[in-house]
Amino acid sequence: MEEPEMQLKGKKVTDKFTESVYVLANEPSVALYRLQEHVRRSLPELAQHKADMQRWEEQSQGAIYTVEYACSAVKNLVDSSVYFRSVEGLLKQAISIRDHMNASAQGHSQEKLSSPSST
Repeated sequence: MEEPEMQLKGKKVTDKFTESVYVLANEPSVALYRLQEHVRRSLPELAQHKADMQRWEEQSQGAIYTVEYACSAVKNLVDSSVYFRSVEGLLKQAISIRDHMNASAQGHSQEKLSSPSST
């Protein structure tokens, strides 16, 4: 009879021990410790990811500003075609006036040259 009684006592002891280990393993302070360990291990990597993302955001903002500025410059060039046509017309008009003045000046100098010889 001793053996079944010993087995029963052994089973009770192992059950109590298992229950105690289970309770200890699932105690809130142990859970907080595991959470703390997880945070301690993963925080440096998360901080690096955050820094990388901020750097990429700054680079993206710079690129976006550059593209917007270039688009604005191209739009202004397209809009200024009216002014270029106006300047072109004024230049043609100025050239025409210059040619007319040169022709008039040559005509006057030829008259002056031909007048004294005819007197």
